[in-house]
Order: sequence, then C-alpha cells, then structure tokens
Amino acid sequence: MRKLIIVMITTLLSLQQLSAQEPVKIAVVGLTHSHVNWILGREDIGDIEIVGIVEPNTGLAERYLTRHGLSMDLVFNDMESLFEKVSPEAVTAFGSIYEHLEVVQACAPRGIHVMVEKPLAVSMEHARKMEALAREHKIHLLTNYETTWYASNHEVKKRLADHSAIGSLRRVVINDGHEGPKEIGVNQEFLDWLTDPVLNGGGAVIDFGCYGANLMTWLMDGQKPLSVTAELKQIKPDIYPKVDDEATILLEYPKTQGVIQASWNWPFSRKDMEVYGSTGYYIAKNNTHLVSRETGESQEESETLSQRAYPFDDPFSYLAAVVRGKVKVSANDLSSLENNMVVVEILDAAKESAKKGERIYLK
Repeated sequence: MRKLIIVMITTLLSLQQLSAQEPVKIAVVGLTHSHVNWILGREDIGDIEIVGIVEPNTGLAERYLTRHGLSMDLVFNDMESLFEKVSPEAVTAFGSIYEHLEVVQACAPRGIHVMVEKPLAVSMEHARKMEALAREHKIHLLTNYETTWYASNHEVKKRLADHSAIGSLRRVVINDGHEGPKEIGVNQEFLDWLTDPVLNGGGAVIDFGCYGANLMTWLMDGQKPLSVTAELKQIKPDIYPKVDDEATILLEYPKTQGVIQASWNWPFSRKDMEVYGSTGYYIAKNNTHLVSRETGESQEESETLSQRAYPFDDPFSYLAAVVRGKVKVSANDLSSLENNMVVVEILDAAKESAKKGERIYLK
C-alpha cells in the first residue's frame, strides 16, 4: 500500500510539472504499423503535441485520423513537405523497419530526435549508418518496445541487482508471440511489409525475437553474448511463404544462457519472461503480475504490482522527458541506442545461424 501511495504521489507531482513546460512537438512518420494507434489514440496529458503526420496513402491516413478525431490538415505526403511547413522536435517512426534508416537520414542533420518502433533496424548495415548519424548530429535515437513499460520486468531487474534473492543468474527464457499477424487481423498495409524479408528483415525472428534480445541485453547490463544459435521454421508456409513464423534463439554468456522463443503460431498472445538463479526464480507473467520463489521460501509467491510512474509508463511521455532533459538515457536503458545495436547484432547472427546451421560467435 505504501509503495502504491508513493507511486501515485510521484505521478501527481510529475503531471503538475507538465503545466510549467511546453509540450514537445512530435511528427509521426508512417501509419502502416498498427502500433501507431498507441500515439494517435493516446490521452492528451499535455506533454506532447502532434504537429504533422507523413503518410502518402491517403485512404489509410483518412481511416486512422477519422478513427481518432484528427484533422487531415496534419497529413503530408513526404518528410520534405513536412519539414517545409513545421519544425518538430522529435519524430516517431511507424513505417516498415527498412524505412527507419531513411527517417534518421532525414531527421538527424536537422537535429530532430527519433524514436522508432522495435527493432532499431533490419540489419547491422542499416544500424551502423543510423548510429553514425545519431552520434554525428547529437540526437537521441530511441527504440520503443511494449515490454519496456512493464512494471514486472523492472521489478525483476531491481531484485537481480541485490545479488542475493535468487542467487547467481543462470538462465533466462523470454516468450513473445501470438497466433500470427494474419490470424489476429492486422491491417493489410502492415501485413504487406511485416511478411516481407526485405522490409521487415525476417518474420517472427524479427517481429518477436527482438523483445527477447532487448530484455536479455538489459539483464546482462549491456554485455553481448559470446555466441548465438538459432532455428527458424516455416510452420505455415501457405500463409507466410517468404519469412519464418517460428524462431528459437539461444544466447551463450560465460555463466548464463538466454532462450528466446518467438512465434506466430501460439494459440494466444503472450509476452512473459522467466528468470532463474541458482536458488530461486522470477516469472514476469505480464505487465504487473510477478510470480517468484526466492532463497529460503517454501512456495511460490504471486503479486500484482503497480503500474510504473510517469514518465516511465508510456513511450511518448518518456520521449518528451528525454527531449526536455528531464530524463537522461543511460547506455543500458531498454530504449538506448547502445542496447539496440546489440539487439540488431543478435538478430543478424540468429538469421545467419539458421541459414548456415551452425553457432555464430560474435566479435
């Protein structure tokens, strides 16, 4: 109860501080990724203002903006047209993963910060170019994952820092997936590039494997795995003929193993994480449900956690806080460029491992 009261007070104080600052001007580039509903349908709490939207597909733009009560006057055909009329402080990218590089190429020289939807890039080639531009022009380049805002994941990380409650970290199993993008009914514009090996970089290995790579890199404090071994499968080639729909990735560390299970074949959606130490374990079942058995306990404990406090409960609140200098991004943060460069390296190695049928050692 005391913890909940502290969270509520912290959130209230943070929201009061918003009234003393101008909202961060944000442009949305691309509407083909259905996660864009997250920002378009977000409650207006005064920390951000959408000043423009880039989407050449007028029909798609009309569908989204009508749904969320926004004016078509916000829409531009391309980024150059947008930048001629408005000056956003930050851009959120909701097009294909392949297009992330183009967004950074347009924004970085203008000093515009960028947040992309997971993962950072389709390949290390793209990621290195994006990293170089971000460093040269001193912009923030962040990557958004739904699981970044899970209170359960952060509670696990906090408890691991104690080095005692479950002993030394031995094994982490991260499960992310659903029935399949077509099966759950994603919009056709999203499905077209999500199932394209060039525009998305792969199938389930990219779409859901990135979550595990992101969380594992975070739990390991930014350490890269020694090696990556992966098996990619096409269980439904009639539906997904060009990309994998099932991926299992093994990450080898000196004293820890990471297991990433990414799927478009599960009977229901799940995003959970199992963390095993030498004397206990934590299972983050969802955003707020945590199951644990720590050293000396005779049975499992189950608890429901409070949501994370503002601005760490929402990607766009976080982006606004970073742009305003209220939050400093550390190299090991889940959204950081450093973490997500490792994520792309892991995903590249996973695809190479599956193709060659062998373990890939990272340099």
